[in-house]
Amino acid sequence: MKLVFAGTPEVAVPALDALIASGRHEVAAVVTRPDAPAGRGRRLVASPVAERAEEAGIEVLKPARPRDEDFLARLREIAPDCCPVVAYGALLPKAALDIPAKGWVNLHFSLLPAWRGAAPVQHAVMSGDEVTGASTFLIEEGLDSGPVYGVLTEEVRPTDTSGDLLTRLAFAGSGLLAATMDGIEDGTLHAVPQPADGVTLAPKITVEDAQVQWSAPALRVDRVIRACTPAPGAWTLFRGERLKLVQATPAVDRSELAPGELSVGKNNVFVGTGSHAVELLWVQPQGKKPMRAADWARGVRIAPGELAGS
Repeated sequence: MKLVFAGTPEVAVPALDALIASGRHEVAAVVTRPDAPAGRGRRLVASPVAERAEEAGIEVLKPARPRDEDFLARLREIAPDCCPVVAYGALLPKAALDIPAKGWVNLHFSLLPAWRGAAPVQHAVMSGDEVTGASTFLIEEGLDSGPVYGVLTEEVRPTDTSGDLLTRLAFAGSGLLAATMDGIEDGTLHAVPQPADGVTLAPKITVEDAQVQWSAPALRVDRVIRACTPAPGAWTLFRGERLKLVQATPAVDRSELAPGELSVGKNNVFVGTGSHAVELLWVQPQGKKPMRAADWARGVRIAPGELAGS
């Protein structure tokens, strides 16, 4: 088939690579979000998908909005048979959905109908799911509600951050998306409607969502920190400034600390929660680089009984 691939961040690159490497289909063009400011200089930078496509000599389309008529006209000229999608990042209008004969097929990082939305992996980690996965489905106008072509499962490990889990799903899912394209082309794969039961939503995790509540049990605190790593980054207040919590682990043998109470040893920093404590391993003070929590604690000279969260 002639394909137009739509994707933007690094997590979409393995799927693009898999489609290019398959040799069975032609990736005629790539659709991605426009260049965005990045770094301290805030200079415009192309998306990871755009960079990979340019390396491969593939035409790159960067519409400000997918409803823009010049973009739709170019898509009609290319006349793709199918448009595979991974984390493109913009809502596709019906005018675009109607162009490829076999539709737009999304690789979504959950076992649909669970975790429909922008942040399925973060919500799976935050909710304590033991198993998640990826699904390929035919995009329709509803939110991740189209019929499903294929799925794969992936264990959520006890220490997984969202970044860890998403990386594994990106590589496993690239094979699923390539196999889905093959099955659509040869007619052996047919999309099955999603069940009405089991629908959960995964909206974008905001910076406010990522603030740790020390009155919650340690298990919840651990999940929030892992779910928000690397983005948007879990945090707490300390002496009125944000302290990013890069890595922590439950400390089941420490239950004497009040919620938010800090306890500093020679090489350890503990914080009380609504159950037992958690040990802070790496933190990032505002305006500084990540550092070991013990080094940070020595530098700020935490007073006995001092609290995080205020």
